[in-house]
Amino acid sequence: MKFSRLILLVAALTAASCVLPPKDAPRETVLADAALGLGTAAAPQIPDRWWQAFGDAQLDRLVEQTLAHNPQLALAMARLRAAQAQTDAARAGRLPSFALDATETRQRFSARDIVPPPYGGHWYWRGDILADFSWDLDLWGEQAASIAQAGDEQRAAALDVAAARLALAGALAQAYVELDLGAKLADIAARAEQQRGEILAITRKRLAAGLDTRVELREAEAALPQARLARLQAQAAQDLARHQLAALSGQGASAYAAIETPHLALDTALPLPPDLPADLLARRPDVIAARLRLAAADAGRQAAQAAFYPSINLAGFAGWGSIGLDQLFKAPSAMYGLGPSVHLPIFDAGKLKARYRGAVAGIDAAAADYNRTVLHAVQQVADQLTRVQSLAHQLAEQQQALDAAEDAYRLAKERYQAGLTNYLTVLNAETQVLAARRGRVQLVADQAVARVSLLLALGGSFHPEAADAATVASAP
Repeated sequence: MKFSRLILLVAALTAASCVLPPKDAPRETVLADAALGLGTAAAPQIPDRWWQAFGDAQLDRLVEQTLAHNPQLALAMARLRAAQAQTDAARAGRLPSFALDATETRQRFSARDIVPPPYGGHWYWRGDILADFSWDLDLWGEQAASIAQAGDEQRAAALDVAAARLALAGALAQAYVELDLGAKLADIAARAEQQRGEILAITRKRLAAGLDTRVELREAEAALPQARLARLQAQAAQDLARHQLAALSGQGASAYAAIETPHLALDTALPLPPDLPADLLARRPDVIAARLRLAAADAGRQAAQAAFYPSINLAGFAGWGSIGLDQLFKAPSAMYGLGPSVHLPIFDAGKLKARYRGAVAGIDAAAADYNRTVLHAVQQVADQLTRVQSLAHQLAEQQQALDAAEDAYRLAKERYQAGLTNYLTVLNAETQVLAARRGRVQLVADQAVARVSLLLALGGSFHPEAADAATVASAP
């Protein structure tokens, strides 16, 4: 049968075939950018190593160690390599395949079979050496769709690496701020504990002189363990922060003692926008990855649809075969052939339709995941903008409270030095100062964490043009 007649036969069989793609269509709709309420201005550019703005060499070193040794990042890189292998495998399906098979068998040939004498009924060596050739013509684009699907998955995996680097750098910076906060709160708590001890000693003297009652004494005694409790809590917070910093940077307990008290410039100005930026969705690697996975799911649907149509391969072979190895490589032993092979699904018990419906469901899942990722991104940025703005106002109010407490403390000391009041009044005024300082230190740390969180929500220093797998791993 000529090849042209074979094509006509395939077309006729295709038209008569009962295995047709179902009419299932995706149900989920992707959110439009215009419906998200983004602003009109673009977000400011963020430096690649934005954490260096805090001016702490130990922080810089820990971030670099984290980006080099964190297991979570190693896992993302392994998944990227697996996705690259899937892409290579899909591309290989478009290319011709060659194989060489060789067999050598000692066998007795039947005397009642097609093998003629003198071979029939006797033992001989049979040898075969064949080179096989096969090439899927991919007339309906199934292989092309599979390659597109694998390529989109690979690019999404590369973006997962960028997102992991961004999240790890941010998590380490935030843990470092917590370590700094714990150290400052521990200093304030130590001074408060000392001051409470002084107040207790004075109260005991005043009770002995008949100037106070046991009520004041019990109040002073109760205040001292509370101060110790605050110091212990601050010290524990430092230990926990050190544990987290070591784990993030890929180190164990042996690194705890080497992590020193930070020296951070927490009031540093990071380049942050005043409202939701217009280019938010293009700046976040997780959003771009979700969009690529949606495209990959659609390519998977196209591949599932193409599987309903006949596949045509060009197949060929060439080699030698003979009974008796001494004849194997002689000209009469040569064999070769070339021709098309056709696969047409007629009845598959619903397998292809189930695969197609699964591919359509995959599009719905990818669309829902994209919408979830986009809404989460918008909420994250809006939340952190609110936090940054609110903490700025809170910090201004707290600074006024601290200024007033320090003025009261200064006046109390001046009155004590002039003999107009007692030392207990001075200590009570200092208590208000310590409380105000504690509140300010906490707010400054919260503001720094909120700024870093906003920077992460904006996509950090990720550059969309670096989304290719070969370059994205170097863009934290």
